[in-house]
Amino acid sequence: MNVTETQAPWRSEQRGAFPNVGVGVCGRLGRWCVGWFLVLTGLFSVHAAVDYSRDVAPILRTHCLGCHDDATAEGGFSVETFARLRQGGDKGDPVRPGDAGDSLLIKLMEGRARPAMPPKEEARVPAADIAVLRRWIETGAPGPREDVSLLRSLEVPRVPTKPGVRRPWTALSASPDGDRVLVGATGAVELRDPSGRRVLRRVDGIPGKVQSVRFSPDARHWVIGAGLPGVSGVAQIRNASTGTLEREFGGHRDAVQDAVMSPDGQWLATGGYDRRVRLFRVGDGAVMWTNSVHNGAVFALAFDPSGRVLATASADQTVKLWRVSDGARLDTLNQAQGEMTSVAFLPDGSEVLAAGADRRVYRWKFMTRDAPGLNPLLGSRFVHEAAVVRLQVSPDGRALVTAGADRSLKRWSLPGLEERGSWNLQSEVVSGLGWLRDGRGLAVARLDGTMERLRLPRDPEVEGVRSTPIARLPAKVGEGGSGEVAAVAKEKEAEPNDTVAEARRVTWPVEIQGHMQRPGDVDVYRFRARKGEEVALVIDAARSKSQMDSRIEVLDGTGRPVEQVTLQAVMDSWFTFRGKDSDTSDDFRLQNWAQMELDEYLYANGEVVRLWLYPRGPDSGFKVYPGTGRRRSEFWTTPVTHALNEPCYVVRPLPPGSRPLANGLPVFRIPWENDDDPARRSGTDSFLVFRAPEDGEYAVRVSDTRRFGGVEGFHYTLAIRHPRPDFEVNIEGLDAQVSPGSGREVRFEAVRKEGFEGAIRVEVSGLPPGFELQGPVEIEAGQMRASAVLWAAENATTPDEAARKAVRVSASAEVAGRTVRHELGGLGAIGLGGRAKVRVAILPGEGPVPAGDASLEFTIRPGETVRARVRAERVDFNGRIELGGEDSGRNLPHGVYVDNIGLNGLLIVEGQTEREFFIRAARKAPAQVRRFHLRASGDGGQCSRPVVLRVVR
Repeated sequence: MNVTETQAPWRSEQRGAFPNVGVGVCGRLGRWCVGWFLVLTGLFSVHAAVDYSRDVAPILRTHCLGCHDDATAEGGFSVETFARLRQGGDKGDPVRPGDAGDSLLIKLMEGRARPAMPPKEEARVPAADIAVLRRWIETGAPGPREDVSLLRSLEVPRVPTKPGVRRPWTALSASPDGDRVLVGATGAVELRDPSGRRVLRRVDGIPGKVQSVRFSPDARHWVIGAGLPGVSGVAQIRNASTGTLEREFGGHRDAVQDAVMSPDGQWLATGGYDRRVRLFRVGDGAVMWTNSVHNGAVFALAFDPSGRVLATASADQTVKLWRVSDGARLDTLNQAQGEMTSVAFLPDGSEVLAAGADRRVYRWKFMTRDAPGLNPLLGSRFVHEAAVVRLQVSPDGRALVTAGADRSLKRWSLPGLEERGSWNLQSEVVSGLGWLRDGRGLAVARLDGTMERLRLPRDPEVEGVRSTPIARLPAKVGEGGSGEVAAVAKEKEAEPNDTVAEARRVTWPVEIQGHMQRPGDVDVYRFRARKGEEVALVIDAARSKSQMDSRIEVLDGTGRPVEQVTLQAVMDSWFTFRGKDSDTSDDFRLQNWAQMELDEYLYANGEVVRLWLYPRGPDSGFKVYPGTGRRRSEFWTTPVTHALNEPCYVVRPLPPGSRPLANGLPVFRIPWENDDDPARRSGTDSFLVFRAPEDGEYAVRVSDTRRFGGVEGFHYTLAIRHPRPDFEVNIEGLDAQVSPGSGREVRFEAVRKEGFEGAIRVEVSGLPPGFELQGPVEIEAGQMRASAVLWAAENATTPDEAARKAVRVSASAEVAGRTVRHELGGLGAIGLGGRAKVRVAILPGEGPVPAGDASLEFTIRPGETVRARVRAERVDFNGRIELGGEDSGRNLPHGVYVDNIGLNGLLIVEGQTEREFFIRAARKAPAQVRRFHLRASGDGGQCSRPVVLRVVR
C-alpha cells in the first residue's frame, strides 16, 4: 500500500494494459473511436495473460465495489474479495469460468440481463474493461496469489508538499511519568523529550494518518490508531524501547480514530470513522466483541479507572458506556447538541467528561459500572468560541485543559469547571495535549507542525479576577437597629439638577421631595459613601398616587453608571412552548433545561431571575424565585415580558470589571439601577440597595421610565438611608379542626425586607394536652415558606378557650449579628374534628415499619434518590387519594422533592391502599435535618405524621 502525507481521492487510474486514455477529448466520435480501438486491441491480445490483481481488481473496485462490498452487499453480492465474488449473491456464482458469454457478470454489464449494472444513473463500464473481464473468464478466471480486500489494494498517488512546510502533527500523548511525549503524523510516530526539541526514536510505515497515540499504562508499549479514510483502519501495539511492531489489530472499514488499552493492559479498544467499536484481547489479538450501534463516527474512547467500563464519544452527539466483559450497553449520554470528539473519566472514577462541536464540556456522575442505569448530568459549560477538539484531565483530577477549533487553549478547575486561565492564541489548532511531570507543565502539538512545552497560566484569582459567584447582598442593620428608624432630614428638590455637575450634595439619611416638572426631566443628587457601605435608595411615587413610573441609577463622580456585577453566560437557551409575562414565576420552559441546576441565574433581555424548582413532568417548566406568586428579579433588574423563542442564558456572576475568558457566549455588565422593586411589594416604585465599591462621591439619578413629566401629578419622595433588613411571618391554617389520630397542616410564610435572606426559626408553645406540633420549624435561608403538622392524639379532648389562648407562636432570626424576635400570636380556635375518613402514613421503601411512635428516618445524599411508601387507611372513603403534584412532599428542604409525580401527581387510586414514591435530592441540596409529611386531598386535607429526612454530604 502506498501511503503519502497528502492523500488524493481513493480512485485508481490503473486499467492493466488498457488505460482509458482520450475519453472526453474528442467528443462522441473520439470516445467511439477509442472504444473500438481498445476492443480491437483486446481481440488481438487474446493470448496475453490477464492477472486478477493487476487487471481485474481495478475494474471491480471502480464500477462495483461502491454497492457490493462486504458491508453493503446489495442483493447479497460482494466483490470485495475473490472468494466473495465467486460465492455470488442471490443468483449464485456470476463468473462461469471458460464461458464469458453466459457469465451473469458480463450480461449485467452489457445490459443483456436485468437489472443492468451499474445502475442507469452511473457511468457504463467501458467496452475495453468488459473485454478484459471476458478474456479473464475465458482463460478460467484465475484468482490472486493472496486474496485480500480490494480496499487494501488501493494505490494512492503521492502529492508533493511545498518546500519548508512542516509535517502536521495529528496526535500527542505524554508518558505516565510525564518525561516523554509521543507524537504522530501521517505515516510516522516520534518519541521526543518533554520539550519536544529532541527526537529519541522515530518509526515510519504507519498505514495512513495517525489519529491517536498513547502509552500503555505501564509505559512499556505504544498504542497507535491510524488508517486510510474510506479504506481501512488499524491499531498497532509497538515496543516502547525499540519501536518494533508487536501486534496489529484490524477490522475497521475506515480510519481508526482512537485506540486505547485498558488499565490492566488486558484489553485494547478501537473506534473508527466506520462507526464501529471493537474490543480485542491484547495477548492473542482475538476479537472479544464489536458493534456498530453509534450512528456516526466514533472519535474518542476511554476506560474507567477500574477497566470495567468503556466510554465512546461519537459524531451522533452521544457518549455511550459499555460493559467491557460482554459489550452490553450501560447508558447513552445524549444531552449534547453536536458531535462529541473527546471523552475522559476522572482519575477517581466519579465522573465522565466529554466535549465536542457544541463548544461545551459536559459532566456526568458515573454510576453504572455493572448494570444498565442512568448517569445523571452534573452540568455543562461553554468553554470555547468554536468546537472543542481536545480535552485532557490532569493526573490528580483537579484540572482540565481544553483546546478549541478557534485556536484557543484554556485551563479549568475540576470538578467545578471554573476558569483558571488561558494561554495565548495558538499558531494553529491544537491536535494533541499531554500533562508533564505531575501536572506542572503541558505538551502541545499543533496542525502546523509545531510542538511546544507550555507553563501553566496564572490563576485568574491571583490576577484579581475572582471566579466565585457573588452572593445576594448581606443584610446590615440601619442606624438604631432592626425595627428602629434613625432621624431623617427632610429636603426639597432644587433645579437645575439634571447632571452630576449641577446636582447638590446631600447628607444622608435624608428624604427629598421631588417632581418631574417636564417630559424628559431628570433629577440628580450627590452623596458620599465609604467602600462596602450599603445605601438604600427608595422611591415613593405610585404608592402616593403619583403618575410617575420611577427609575433610579447610581453614577460615579463623572456621571458614568457604576457597574454592579459582570455576568458571564455559560449556557445558551431560549423560551420554548410560550413566552412569559412580567409577573409569572411558574412554567419557564427552556431549551436545554436538563443541563440547568437549581439556584443558577438566568438572564433574558436585561432581567435576571434565579431557578427555584425543576420542571416536574412532561408538561411543565422551571419555577423561579420566590416559587409562588409574582416572580422576583435578581441584581435589582426589572421583570419584563419575554417572547416565545427569545434567547436567554444561564449566567455566572463575577465581580464588576471582571474580564472572563471568552467562551463564545456574551458577557453582560449590569449597572446599579432599578425600575421596579425586585420583591414586587412597591408596585412600580423603585428600590435599590447600593454597595459602594470604593470611598468616594456618587450620584443617584431619578427619572420616569417613559420620560413623562408635568406640573401636576408627577411628584415623588426619594429616601437615601441605611437599609432596614427585617422580616414578617404570616400563618396559614389557623383554627384547625384536627381529627383524633390524624393531623392538619399549618403553614408559615415569610415576608423578607430590604435584603434579609437568613434562616427564620418558628416555635410553637403552650399547646393543649393531646396536641403536638413537632418543631421548631425553620424557613430556610433565602426561602419563603415552611410547614408543620398539628397532630391530635387518639385520646385528645377538645380544648377550652383558655387552652387555645395559651398557645404562642414566635419567629426569630439572626439579623446582622443580633437576634430579632417577632411574636405571631396563637393558632386560633383549634379543636377536635370528626373521625378521619382516611389516614395516610409514610413508610420505608422496603424493610420493616418502625413500631409504635418510633420516628422513621430517611438519609439522602445530593444527587441521590431514595424509595419510600405511603399507606392509606380507608375508613369511609373509597375514592382517589390525591397527595399533591410538585408540592407532594410537604416541608421538604429546598432542592429535595418527590420525583415520580407524573401528569396526575402522587396518588393512590381507587381500590388501593399503598403507593411507592421516590425522594430525590438535587446536587446543591445543603446538609440538614428536616421533617416532612404528606397531605391527602380527601377528607379536607388529612396529614401524615412527619418523618425525619437527613441530608448528608
